[in-house]
Amino acid sequence: MIYTNKKLEKYIPIANLIAKTFGKNCEVVIHDLSIPQNSVVYTINNHVTGRKVGQSFEHLVKDVLLSKKFDSDYHANYITTAEDGRKIKSSTALIRDSEDKVIGALCINYDLENLNNIRIFLDEFMAADQEKIETTVEPFDNVMEIVDDLIDKIIGTNKIEHLKRKDKIELISFMEKKGLFLIKGAIEKVAEKLDISKVTVYSYLDEIKKSSI
Repeated sequence: MIYTNKKLEKYIPIANLIAKTFGKNCEVVIHDLSIPQNSVVYTINNHVTGRKVGQSFEHLVKDVLLSKKFDSDYHANYITTAEDGRKIKSSTALIRDSEDKVIGALCINYDLENLNNIRIFLDEFMAADQEKIETTVEPFDNVMEIVDDLIDKIIGTNKIEHLKRKDKIELISFMEKKGLFLIKGAIEKVAEKLDISKVTVYSYLDEIKKSSI
């Protein structure tokens, strides 16, 4: 290990702490920016990017200093790509001395490859057919028969001629919540069985939607 700037040595325990906390996929690098051609003075878990003591900095200018998100001497969570194509999430903070001059940088590089593999596995495992339900669905041959029976059961033993307006709205509201009106022809069936017009069914549905807002 090379320590050309003794002021940076106190950041080595911090680098070790970060690496130990987040594990082997987390690399931490300390740069001495007084020697830009050989700025890397400390690394831990350097298998992540291959950074070696004595190398120069990478990405500092383009991804950090010139970033619109660079603020308060740091830029967190930007993505870089390793030579072998792995995605690396990086964060960089500048280090200043007692005279407020920039003397170094502490960089965290996290290998996302394993997490990406887990994400792919979870996406595949949780995948399900996302069938879009149309506003009204053409029924299969026997569906309308089932819907017709459901409507009868919902109306039950109620005498249609004795049902008040609010009673019919309650029945239609229940049917709407259960999705019966997604079936093409259901509105006509309900209108027929409740002895009201199709227009009245639509107006009741509008009233139900407005009252639920």
